[in-house]
Amino acid sequence: MILKGLELGGIGANCYIIGCEETKEGAVIDPGGGAASILKVVKEEGLVIKYIINTHGHIDHIGANTEIKEATGADILIHEKDAKMLTSSAANFSMFMGRKVTSPAASWLLKDGDTIKIGKTIQLEVIHTPGHTQGGICLKTGNVLFSGDTLFASSIGRTDFPGGSYKTLISSIKERLMSLDDDVVVYPGHMQPTTIGYERRNNPFLD
Repeated sequence: MILKGLELGGIGANCYIIGCEETKEGAVIDPGGGAASILKVVKEEGLVIKYIINTHGHIDHIGANTEIKEATGADILIHEKDAKMLTSSAANFSMFMGRKVTSPAASWLLKDGDTIKIGKTIQLEVIHTPGHTQGGICLKTGNVLFSGDTLFASSIGRTDFPGGSYKTLISSIKERLMSLDDDVVVYPGHMQPTTIGYERRNNPFLD
């Protein structure tokens, strides 16, 4: 699997570009900004982007949806419970940052257990992990997990925004993610990668 991560300057969020090495079909996960940088990597890797996948609907994870879709024609995928955040600057919080950014509506509404196939070699399993938002998801393929704003290195996503719930988030992490193998590498929406094993042993929120 081709895997490239970008830390999007100015918003402090991570975007991931993945692709099938055999077919060069790819996806962009959480393009919160920096469309030009994202498209530069896509071109360098020779990828044909089939999907834009948002792990949740906050502005720092959907902000470049429009530009990426216009450049690639990709379908936008998000969990059904966060779908309204794409098209509402109030719901995605951009309005409160003075930007009023929206995204095209989702092409495909995801739910727990869905599989997103990319080329011949990548199958992303959708794991619904509400708590940061009602429709927050993680995406797993092999021993790689894209955790959005659910789980961070030694931390967790914040829960003080509308739709957030600390109790629900902790339950999502413990029940859905801590059941995974220790060697699963976690690529979060913010900060550096980690592993399930490290978080199981060291994350102070999971005592």
